[in-house]
Amino acid sequence: MGSCKEEDGNQPNCLWVDGPIIVGAGPSGLAVSACLKENGVPSVILERSDCIASLWQQKTYDRLKLHLPKQFCELPLLGFPENFPKYPTKHQFISYMQYYAIHFSIEPKFKQVVQSAEYDVVCGVWRVRTQDCEYVSRWIIVATGENAEPFIPDIQGIEKFQGHVRHTSVYKSGSEFQDQRVLVIGCGNSGMEVSLDLCRYNATPHIVVRNTVHILPREIFGISTFAVAMALLKWLPLWLVDKFLLMVANFSIGNTDTLGLKRPKTGPIQLKNATGKTPVLDVGALSQIKAGKIKVAEGVREITRRGAKFVDGQEREFDSIILATGYKSNVPAWLKGCDFFTKEGMPKTPFPNGWKGDNGLYTVGFTRRGLLGTASDAVKIAKDIAGQWTLMKGCKKH
Repeated sequence: MGSCKEEDGNQPNCLWVDGPIIVGAGPSGLAVSACLKENGVPSVILERSDCIASLWQQKTYDRLKLHLPKQFCELPLLGFPENFPKYPTKHQFISYMQYYAIHFSIEPKFKQVVQSAEYDVVCGVWRVRTQDCEYVSRWIIVATGENAEPFIPDIQGIEKFQGHVRHTSVYKSGSEFQDQRVLVIGCGNSGMEVSLDLCRYNATPHIVVRNTVHILPREIFGISTFAVAMALLKWLPLWLVDKFLLMVANFSIGNTDTLGLKRPKTGPIQLKNATGKTPVLDVGALSQIKAGKIKVAEGVREITRRGAKFVDGQEREFDSIILATGYKSNVPAWLKGCDFFTKEGMPKTPFPNGWKGDNGLYTVGFTRRGLLGTASDAVKIAKDIAGQWTLMKGCKKH
């Protein structure tokens, strides 16, 4: 990595990067950096936070565990320790990523907030600007992922509410909400798990189910539902696997429609592939709903000073509101002059070909297929760049 020019005090304000610039030091950035290194290609990771995997370290609740078995969540080239449980905890996953970075000698540049990244057509390079410096390279890898920023929806009247309002990105434990009436807006995996956690502290959660939702058992006869689905998809068409999953779900957890949790008409895998909406893998919330400890509420019409009015005409009082409304990409805020991404910050090219754009642009972690998709993209990107790297080095020798 060399300096383009220097400011007063010998501090370079422009740095040439021999290999790719990777934006983001989460699992995606670490995975692609390791794969590049394995192929003999150096890289520089720019990370806005002060640690790797900042979403995992700073914005997840204490009781979080991986929803899928560990073999589906490994990063390339280095598996989980054998003594880890089937579903590693948040802290175990963080320790795995920290060891991963040490093992591959990955040292991101921390506290580098990318303000803009743009392709210089004249010079044929990417110019990536942070608050400290401009980094220049032939390649840029967008590894900020689908979950870069908390998604805060517009909810009528929420500014009037006199209790506490917080997103799950700052929720740590139900102990903060002991004995409270809590409105949980969002019924994905996070909303369900937060509601379950609140029950442990004698809170009364009301979970808002605005749309349809697929709820599946986490395991079928002691085997991961996801693992069963992946195995069946090798032999059977997707629609048939979806039909099997729904049949098993109805047998093991019953008809969720009777609980106010209506299923979509589209099957769970087809829906996930088409929209990215993940089915809820039940880890205990459903039994609490059946027992009446977690209340299911229809959509919110508006928030009031003391609670909420619902679309069915009912009105209830609450002490706190938790927004389990998920995350969004932040790519449109800093990637300039590029039409590879949609306005929502997702690649326009669908999986499995959304990992490569034009002019040395690559993306990892945008497959809507979790860490499995990340690993797949990282391997492809490293192989593709390594081919160009070898060619360039060969030309320089001659």
